[in-house]
Amino acid sequence: MNKQDITITEGSGNVFMDLGFDPAEAEVMIRTAQRLKEQGWTQAEAARHLGITQPRVSRLIKGKVEDFSLDMLLTLAARAGLHPELRFTA
Repeated sequence: MNKQDITITEGSGNVFMDLGFDPAEAEVMIRTAQRLKEQGWTQAEAARHLGITQPRVSRLIKGKVEDFSLDMLLTLAARAGLHPELRFTA
């Protein structure tokens, strides 16, 4: 591989959407991970607050969206103190 073979594409600012994840799931996951960071919790503390295991918190923070249903992401967001809401548009 040489320099001519490299293509650089600017990201959207949302790595999950750039990787092809559903926008709703990506948004919930990003906001929940940000909330955990804002709280200053360790992964073990976050696990206790969220009612899940520490390895699952790690997967959440790493953006392993395939490991979570949208329902579970919304539940975790609420447990983290966020107030997710569903809106239907035509």
